[in-house]
This record gives sequence, C-alpha cells and structure tokens, in this order.
Amino acid sequence: MEFITANFAPIMFAGLIIFLLLGFPVAFSLGACGLFFAFVGVELGVFQSSVMAWLPQRLIGIMANDTLLAVPFFTLMGLILERSGMAEDLLDTVGQVFGPMRGGLALAVIFVGALLAATTGVVAASVISMGLISLPIMLRYGYDRRMASGVIAASGTLAQIIPPSLVLIIMADQLGKSVGDMYKGAFIPAFILVGLYVVYVVFLAIFKPSQVPALPPEARIYREPNGGGGYASLVILMGISAIVAVTLARHMAELHTWWLGTEVTFVATDEKVVVAMCGGTIVALLIALFNKFTRLGLLSRLAERVTFVLIPPLLLIFLVLGTIFLGVATPTEGGAMGAMGAMIMGALRRRLDMNLLKQALATTTKLGSFVMFILIGATVFGLVFQAADGPIWVEHLLTGLPGGQVGFLILVNVLIFFLAFFLDYFELSFIVVPLLAPVAQKMGIDLIWFGVLLAVNMQTSFMHPPFGFALFFLRSVAPEKPYMDRVTKKIMQPVTTMQIYKGAVPFVLIQLLMVGLLIAFPGLVTGNLDKAEKVDLRGIGDQMRESLQPSEESGYGSDQGYGSEPAPGAAPEARGGVESAPAAPPPEAATEDDPMKAMQESLKPKQ
Repeated sequence: MEFITANFAPIMFAGLIIFLLLGFPVAFSLGACGLFFAFVGVELGVFQSSVMAWLPQRLIGIMANDTLLAVPFFTLMGLILERSGMAEDLLDTVGQVFGPMRGGLALAVIFVGALLAATTGVVAASVISMGLISLPIMLRYGYDRRMASGVIAASGTLAQIIPPSLVLIIMADQLGKSVGDMYKGAFIPAFILVGLYVVYVVFLAIFKPSQVPALPPEARIYREPNGGGGYASLVILMGISAIVAVTLARHMAELHTWWLGTEVTFVATDEKVVVAMCGGTIVALLIALFNKFTRLGLLSRLAERVTFVLIPPLLLIFLVLGTIFLGVATPTEGGAMGAMGAMIMGALRRRLDMNLLKQALATTTKLGSFVMFILIGATVFGLVFQAADGPIWVEHLLTGLPGGQVGFLILVNVLIFFLAFFLDYFELSFIVVPLLAPVAQKMGIDLIWFGVLLAVNMQTSFMHPPFGFALFFLRSVAPEKPYMDRVTKKIMQPVTTMQIYKGAVPFVLIQLLMVGLLIAFPGLVTGNLDKAEKVDLRGIGDQMRESLQPSEESGYGSDQGYGSEPAPGAAPEARGGVESAPAAPPPEAATEDDPMKAMQESLKPKQ
C-alpha cells in the first residue's frame, strides 16, 4: 500500500491508458477513471474526501464558459456552407482558373481547402466534400492516385490550424489564453503550411509532370467566344482590387482621422490588413455587379464567375475573423455572426431549406455534446489527478530533461505525435495539454506559441497511416470498385487503401517540417501578437515622488509619512538619493502654530 500511496499519480495515469486501450469511449474512460481513483485515494488517505466537493463547481464552470459557445456556432456555420454547395462551386471555379497549368487541379484543391478551413473549421466536411467533387475529376484527367488522395486529405486537415479552427478554441480554453490571440498566432504558420503544400505540388509538376497533368482544352468550360481563356480581364480586376487594398492600407490613419474627426497617427497592422482586403474585395464585387446589370461586357465569363463565387465566402471570413482580430467581437459573437451569414448566403443561393437546416443543427448538437462530455470527463479526472499531486509528478518528470526548453519541446512533440495515432485532437487537448501547460509556463515558454505548436502537431493525427481520420473520411467516398466515368465513359480503376496511405506520407513529413520550423523560429507565432506594454516602475516612482514634492501654490506632498523622523545616521542613498530633512518640531510646537505648515517644513529636502 505504501508503494501505491507514494506513486498514486503515475498509477492513476497508467490506469487511464488501460481504460482507453480496453476500448471504452474517451469521455466515459476519463470520468470512470477519475471517480474510481477518487474512491481509492480517499480510502488510502492520499487526499481528503472534501476534494470531491469542488466537482459540482467545476462542472457548473464548464456550462458557464462563454468561450466554448464558439464551438457549436462555427460548426453550424461550416455545415451550412458545405451543404449549400459552396465547396462544389469553389472547386469547379478554382479548378478552371488553375487547370491549364500542370498540377493546377492539385493547387485548386489546396486553395479551396484553405478557404473551406477558414469558413467551416471542420475537417470531415472539407475532406468529404473535396473527395466527392475533386477526386473523380483528378482521376479522369490522369492524376496519380497516391498524389490525388494525399493532397485532398492534407488540404482538408488545414481546418485544424487555419482560424476559425475548433482545436484552437479548445486549446485557448485549456491554456487560459485569449482565442483571438491564438487565432493571430496561428495565422502566419497556417499560410506557411499552405505554401509548403504548394511548393510540393510545384516540385512534382517540374520533376514528375506525368503525376499532375494539366486539364485538356476540352475540359475548360469558361471560354470566350473567340476561344480565349478570359484571363486578361481577371488579372486586371485583381490588379484594381489590389491597388484599392494597398491604398486603403497606406492611408488608414487619414481615413480614421476623417471619420472620427480627431487626429489618428497609428493604426494596428491587423486592422490595416482586414480593412484593406475587405475594401479591395468589395470594389471587385461592385465592378462585377455593375458589369452584370449593365451588360457592358467588361469582364470575361471566367472573371465574372470567379468574382461571384470567391467573394461571398471571403467577405464572410473578413466578417468573422476581422471582427475578432480587431476586438470588435468576441469569438463567440464572431461565430454567431458567421452562422447567421452562412444562413443568409445559403438563402440567397436558394439552397437553404428546412431539411438542410435540420441536418446541420443535428450534426452540430452531436459534436457539441461530444465536446462537452469529453470536457466533463476530463474535469473529473483532472480534479482527482491534481489532488494526488499529479502536476508535480509531471513537472519533475519533464523539467529534468536535458536541453532545457528545446529538449522539453522535442519530447512533448514526439509524445503528441505518437499519441495522435490513437487519440484525436479533442481528446489530446483535454487530457494531455492541461498536464503540459503548467510545466511549459514554468520553463518560460510562451503559451500561445506552445498552443499553436501543439495544434500543428495534432494536425498529423488526421494523416497518420493507418489510423488517420482524414484517411478514413476519404476512404468512405473514394471509389472501391471499378466504375464508368460519366464524362469520358471509360472504365476507371478504384483507389486502394494502400494508395491513400502512401499519398499521405509526404504531407505528414511536411507537417512535421512545419513543427520544426515553429520550434526553430518562435517569432512566426509571437511576432503577430500584440506586444505587452512594458511599465517603467522606477520612472513611475520618480514621477510620483516629484508630484508629491511641496510647491508654493499647493503646499502638499511628501515621500515620507506625516511627521515621520528619519533614522539617525541614515545615508542619503537610503532615501532614494534625497538627503534627510531636519527633525520635525515636537507636536506641541506644531499645534501651537499651523500644524500643516510645520509638517511641510519638516519634510522639505535641504537645498
């Protein structure tokens, strides 16, 4: 019994692993393990039974957590957009834009995956949508099955790291940080990861062009009557939009001064980016609308199609993320606006009906309940684990590692990488992150950087062969048997499970490369955050001391107590560099004359 009592925390953690390996659902494994070891701990005297009295308050705190309300809002927004046909239109349009170049369809999948990630935030919706729409087209025109499967699965997982990612919301809640700061920190790493995907596709297009062929001319549907592709007007429209955006960014302070009526000399960078991009896209939309209603023929079919398909989701992204970055709305309010905006977009497209809304609400409720049950189970386990001094055991285990911060980060990321084979990001966020965060904070690691780093690593949990959830999602929609292509009428071979696994491996390596870059260059995360204002306490003290000095007009002020007498022989340095004043007169003398004047005279420094 002494051994169990002395090693209660590690035995409890091992018990949780056994519960999970037995196949019990994670939420119930956490709760059952916590309650079982709570009973054992009380019986063995490891902690008092009064510890469990805190459990109801913890559970009420979960239900009162406003941050978690953002999860169902962003889920509902993504499901409505995905089921209203936005993904299909985006893939079709962007595929036509990039199709004429080698690897164009793969680039379109990456670009649309990033857009869907910024609007849906749900991996399953992105992977299934692109698998149903893009995979048959890529197979039809000769794409390598491994490459096509890998790029679809990897692009779908971008919903893990591109705001408004659900895992970033959970991570911020577990780390006790702002969701807005977590979104800002993940912004640059997310786009670097997208860029790495693009570089890999371009590499294949140069050195293995047979794996990523271009679309044949007969597959390009948005062509002009003269046979042209219509790219000239698209480039001109994008140029006008870019000029407007740059002009707005450069003159943002003047615009604020004109709007507010008071001089503004500084505008935050994130505000410039959001407002400038929003202004540029609105101008492009107005030009397209003017061309459509006046029928002047200023834009090609391709340019008009791109404008009407891309700009509504972009404006929704600016509405949601822009208001969060600018501090106008909280993440919960931004999610609510996003859900309402998605419903308005679905209604305008005439694709939002009651059945679609019911399906989206039902799926949102299921996911929200899933998150809440895991959080309740994790709270029960965490309360008992803390009572058994589990965090101290974890701290002693990790702080003694060689290499300091770098050694700790490498070990933690290796641990997360292997745990991600068996646990998804919700489970990792609720089980592992609360144990690691206190140690990271004690070692001086920025928790926003730490959270984004873990989120990128957890992204690999969707791509691990053979357990990656994104691979399962893609397997569910990829053809398992030979089928006849509806356009070419040719018999197409199926996509095997092993081809999906092999296609995922290069993208897993890219994601691990991104983890290494974040460890080597933390400024990729922290450089985009608002800098903490440094307060000069010495300067404030000097200013207060000066303001308390007596003056001819006021006659008040002192840096000592009223009537205090300096210690005999005290050095001037001990008084902040001001020599001691003469001893104050006796109280009787002060009361006979003006007492306030006597105090002032006693506290004046010598000239």
